[in-house]
Amino acid sequence: MKVVKVVRVGKASTLWLIGSLVVALSAGACASENETPTTPTPSAPTLTAPAIEAPAADAQLDTLRPVLTVRNGTSNQSGTRTYEFQVATTTSFSPVAVLRTGVPEDASGRTSVSTDLDLQPATVMYWRSRMTQGTTNSDWSATGSFRTRPVGFNRPGELYDPLQGDTLGTSIGGTSFAPGEGLRVDNENAYVRYQLGQTLPSGEMSVEVKGLRPNLPGSGGGSKYKIFSMMDGTGDLISSKYQLSVQYRGLEGNPDNCIAFKAVWGDADVKLEPDFGQRASAVMALDPARWYLWTATWNVSAFRLVVRVDGPGGAVIYDRTISAPPGTGPYAPSPHFVYIGANSGAFGTENGSFYGATFRNLWVGAGPRPAALGNALR
Repeated sequence: MKVVKVVRVGKASTLWLIGSLVVALSAGACASENETPTTPTPSAPTLTAPAIEAPAADAQLDTLRPVLTVRNGTSNQSGTRTYEFQVATTTSFSPVAVLRTGVPEDASGRTSVSTDLDLQPATVMYWRSRMTQGTTNSDWSATGSFRTRPVGFNRPGELYDPLQGDTLGTSIGGTSFAPGEGLRVDNENAYVRYQLGQTLPSGEMSVEVKGLRPNLPGSGGGSKYKIFSMMDGTGDLISSKYQLSVQYRGLEGNPDNCIAFKAVWGDADVKLEPDFGQRASAVMALDPARWYLWTATWNVSAFRLVVRVDGPGGAVIYDRTISAPPGTGPYAPSPHFVYIGANSGAFGTENGSFYGATFRNLWVGAGPRPAALGNALR
């Protein structure tokens, strides 16, 4: 602290010192009055995540537009709270199939939202929710799951038939439904026929099949039993210039128990099919207790058949592509009919359907089967 020594030399000096002190004190007072008072910064709310309530875990629904319900989360502050809902076909929620944000909290303690659009049928869907207050989000809820209604559709460029208790196609000759599994073809003259909304010069036809067994006895023209087929009408498959069939041959199969196919490319002289050596390399004793996914793809110049054991993610047991000769026109049946099995048996020209087999999750489309489509049935 600075000490000032004052020497008394008269009234003038004393008055000067007092005046200086008054000026100093006045300046200090003014500085204090001009300071801006500070206010505390508000803290962010502490939120707890909502809890999923309905649909119940892994529930099988009878709708494609479910209502999702959560028990409300909590906050340590008052104020408006809203909810975000996500629905997807994967637990990573990428991509999100349905996104709803800004859903007001319901004062009842439970908040619900409708998806408001059709979800993919026969599919396991995953969902979650979180609460928002101001700019603060809670953690996500636990992940829930449900199964959408197994319903089919036939629209231009896409056909899907889950084959659960009914079918979109025309069933002919004797078929039945195995509860919880699919449609069973009861004899070689039985099949299911579909007319597509448009001709598909390129696309995919795929279906899951169970009950395929080796050594099926041949009849008539040997054993060329059909898994599925396509053509340009409803007459005899064998006489169509757009006949296409995939086969699991039995006895007298040349050779027995081989996987084969035949695709006529708009001209009776253009036949895409494996030769004897290729068929001999595809001899297999398939297990009737297991599901096999048969997938045929075609474009303007080639046909490919892939067979997987135990569904879409299973091991590939057959994969062969045969190209059409250069200059061959596209595969373009009009009208475009597809069949589970085949209608050829009834005409006596060749074997018909692989009988005793059960089918589910039929897809025919200009593009590949959506990855999760039909997984609710597996």
